Amino acid sequence: MASIRELHQQLINNERSAVEITQAALDRIQALEPKLHSFLQVTADQALQQAQQVDAKRAAGEDVGLLAGIPIAIKDNICTRGVRTTCASRILENFVPPYEATVTQKLIDAGAVMVGKTNLDEFAMGGSTETSAFQLTANPWDTSRVPGGSSGGSAAAVAAGECPIAIGSDTGGSIRQPASFCGIVGMKPTYGLVSRYGLVAFASSLDQIGPFARSVEDAAILLGAIAGHDPMDSTSLKVEIPDYTQFLIPDLKGKKVGVIQETFGEGLDPDVEKSVRQAIQQLEDLGAEIHDISCPRFRYGIAAYYIIAPSEASANLARYDGVKYGIRTEDAENLMEMYTRTRAQGFGSEVKRRIMIGTYALSAGYYDAYYLQAQKVRTLIKQDFEQAFNQVDVLVSPTAPTPAFKAGDKSADPLSMYLVDLMTIPVNLAGLPGMSIPCGFSETGLPIGLQLIGNVLREDQVFQAAYAYEQATDWHTRSPQLDTGNEPPKQQKKAGKQRG
Repeated sequence: MASIRELHQQLINNERSAVEITQAALDRIQALEPKLHSFLQVTADQALQQAQQVDAKRAAGEDVGLLAGIPIAIKDNICTRGVRTTCASRILENFVPPYEATVTQKLIDAGAVMVGKTNLDEFAMGGSTETSAFQLTANPWDTSRVPGGSSGGSAAAVAAGECPIAIGSDTGGSIRQPASFCGIVGMKPTYGLVSRYGLVAFASSLDQIGPFARSVEDAAILLGAIAGHDPMDSTSLKVEIPDYTQFLIPDLKGKKVGVIQETFGEGLDPDVEKSVRQAIQQLEDLGAEIHDISCPRFRYGIAAYYIIAPSEASANLARYDGVKYGIRTEDAENLMEMYTRTRAQGFGSEVKRRIMIGTYALSAGYYDAYYLQAQKVRTLIKQDFEQAFNQVDVLVSPTAPTPAFKAGDKSADPLSMYLVDLMTIPVNLAGLPGMSIPCGFSETGLPIGLQLIGNVLREDQVFQAAYAYEQATDWHTRSPQLDTGNEPPKQQKKAGKQRG
């Protein structure tokens, strides 16, 4: 799959039209979807119409930007006007938003071509894309394995070359972890850098939208297009957005890189440790000073997260009650029964589990013991990061403790699934920018990711370190071979009556 700049060059040199570029992506999606199931909906007609508009501008002599005519996939928890947005949940199975998310509007304005909406864990709650109500997405490197989650559809689509770039959301690692599992670049920006308006809320103080790409440069271009202040989002930061591509310098002389010691040790796959250690050595060879850094409260991140995130989810998901939109059970005898039956039918087991945890944590008599305590731990984790960034420019760790696991391996054990986000969750709790880049492969040929973490609004430092490493290695140039002959995952049946 060509890069954004390569595709743009083909377009302005009249080697290919936007329609031809888009049709090539749609053809690949059609060929691979029976095996991968990355997309919940392919928007072919709309995509070709958007591409025709780009070609018309070119024919009229207008200049077009880097993203004009570039195929992109959007995670299906981001609202797209006139296009179904389901959050991979039966409760929103036929919901069509009447408005456009700020991020997707920015992409439309930039001329990007949306080829479809990608699969995810239901309401972004999961680490494998297995909690989707509609289908299982396969990992392109081994279709018996998961692509990670919750943005597994977007990651798989980019890794398989169904589209060059995609958009995901990251609440506790939902961009970085699937990027690691699928061998691509995935970034969670500083909290508030990208508008959340139109992102269906999971945990409002943690959610952030970000880019997937095959290269650090493509991620920088895409982030630059979607970042910026938005008056529709009260958490949006009023900061100037630089051209992130200016920080892509293949040199780390004078840069200080901190290795988070708490991310190594028990539970870390040996192949992951070996690849990450070699990546750290490569950073040193590029001129970086390597420092061992301790973030002692890092390990409490999961415990704090699984109180804070479900608490916010229980409040955010209270709106799905069968009254205004989504499914409504038809056989209820009274209002309360309608509420309970609708939610019982509409939500999957993982979403119900998290709503119950959150409701309990916020209930009278338990709020101080759980939610308040978790917020105090969150502050301590943030302080650990602040102290670390007094000493170094960028922090590194493995992105995930293991490579991609087989579908079904962790389904019966929610706790082992939660531990997959061990390395990524603290970054969300502190609101910091984090990126996963490919740094090797396991002995079984599965991708491994290196996580780079920056201080608040220091995306520039992350991009520089990531780009320098990427240019010195060839991991990002490798693509999965998709003619493996593995059986595609079985699709689950759709269900549920709909209400307008």
